[in-house]
Amino acid sequence: MIVKTQNISKKNKDWYPWAVVALLWVVALLNYMDRQMLSTMHDAMKADIPALDTAERFGFLMAIFLYIYGFMSPVAGSIADRINRKWLIVLSLFIWSAVTYGMGMATSFNQLLWLRGIMGVSEAMYLPAGLAMIADYHTGKTRSLAIGIHMTGLYAGQALGGFGATIAAAFSWNAAFHWFGFIGIAYAVVLAIFLRDQRNHADKTLKSVAGAGFAKGLVVLLSNMAFWVVLFYFAAPSLPGWAIKKWIPTLFSETLQIPMSKAGPLSTITIACSSFLGVILGGTISDRWVQKNVNGRVYTSAIGLGLTIPSLIFLGTGSSLIVILAAGIFLGLDLAFSTPTICQFFVSLYLHDCALRRMGS
Repeated sequence: MIVKTQNISKKNKDWYPWAVVALLWVVALLNYMDRQMLSTMHDAMKADIPALDTAERFGFLMAIFLYIYGFMSPVAGSIADRINRKWLIVLSLFIWSAVTYGMGMATSFNQLLWLRGIMGVSEAMYLPAGLAMIADYHTGKTRSLAIGIHMTGLYAGQALGGFGATIAAAFSWNAAFHWFGFIGIAYAVVLAIFLRDQRNHADKTLKSVAGAGFAKGLVVLLSNMAFWVVLFYFAAPSLPGWAIKKWIPTLFSETLQIPMSKAGPLSTITIACSSFLGVILGGTISDRWVQKNVNGRVYTSAIGLGLTIPSLIFLGTGSSLIVILAAGIFLGLDLAFSTPTICQFFVSLYLHDCALRRMGS
């Protein structure tokens, strides 16, 4: 009986880490879908909310999310180190989904601005907790691949977000927000039932020194030169990357002279599908290369970053469907190619600092 129980336990250990990736993959999809869909519904929404008529105000509405998201990310990481990650993920998903539903009832620019701000706070809570949970369940050779598979959920969500304009054209922009918000709320219930948190030794050690405070932990992190190198590298492609992702539906619509209901799905699917391939390819190459060369992850990242330059040039100067589509495909491939490696760098820094804390305790 004991042997049989141990065998069942081993089987659960074999498949559940990948079940965690699958469960969080859907959360990642909803995370990007809800934030991306706004970028495709400018034309539909400005008819009911005249304040959105100018590109500057609409751009600020999209940017406020990123400002708050960026500010809250370090706070979110600290919170994820201290509380149960499962319930943090479930709560953040529920809140941003409720916000998405609420955006369908907004009647003014200020209401949309507040809702986007709340979405920035709630969505920022997910990624640090989600990546840390995957790192707990996946060690060694499968970590980058697991992170890479999880990141494809972000790109799938980006692609589906492009259909917001299509739904708005067929029904209304209000219905698009309502449906996507309702789906997220329902999935939060599913997640609460099936997701389990697992704290490894490093987490317990970090939690045991949490009394040192957020400020002291931040000082330790900021004094790590490797953190600054990785942060700078991550910021370099993010500057053009986020600008392109937010405005690419408009670029496709104006350059190719097609309605937003077609430009939205075409543009987001182009970037997302190539990113889907790039993140899997980058994760696989990174995992294999590092087995032969300690700098394998660095080389993988450098290749991805270098190839974004010609992609951006052709995307900005192209005027035909073939050129813009090709540039979009290569840009998505390049930006995603190094994503698993970047995430792995941050996970490695996290585990390294935990090890130093253990030795000092």
